[in-house]
Amino acid sequence: MRNRSLTEPSDTTGALRAAIDRTGYYPEVVTEGVEAAVAGEQVSAFYVHHEPTIERDEVRRHITVVVLTPSRLILAHTDEHTGDDLLPQPYTSTSTEAIALSSVKSVVVTRMVANPTSGPQPPAEAVLTIGWGGVGRLDLEPAGCSDPQCEADHGYTGVLAADDFSLRVSAAAEGPDAVNSLLEFAQVLSAATQHR
Repeated sequence: MRNRSLTEPSDTTGALRAAIDRTGYYPEVVTEGVEAAVAGEQVSAFYVHHEPTIERDEVRRHITVVVLTPSRLILAHTDEHTGDDLLPQPYTSTSTEAIALSSVKSVVVTRMVANPTSGPQPPAEAVLTIGWGGVGRLDLEPAGCSDPQCEADHGYTGVLAADDFSLRVSAAAEGPDAVNSLLEFAQVLSAATQHR
């Protein structure tokens, strides 16, 4: 297989590079991180989510790039930071994670549709949650019984929840095309994981 660069305009790979460029958020830095994680594999599908956030009196930006290849799911997050003790000048940090598709245990898609009694409506929001067992959260609380006079120690009860990756997109904030694109990516990912 030929090593493919995101800078080469070829079908989905070229569209991924164009989507990163359109955000205007350090496209060279983001592309370099994504390209290193993709490691020459063909890009089957992708989703790019640029999310500015307001922190006190500053606007900070964050971008998440989710890429599907024939064998892996790749997550790339790039954040910008003000200088600190180690790096006095402003800087970015890019973290990537590559998950084998055979490890993906769940693809959960939640669609929020306003006024459902008015007939078919496009989703106003969508949430994609992907679980592969990389991160879990255990919520514990003291267990009890129905006897209000009971003073026995009943131990603990809890819930173990997978908390690997979740992305929420709103038509009001990002536009209806962003919601549709996330749903299309989720459909391709679901299809890619059904026989693994």
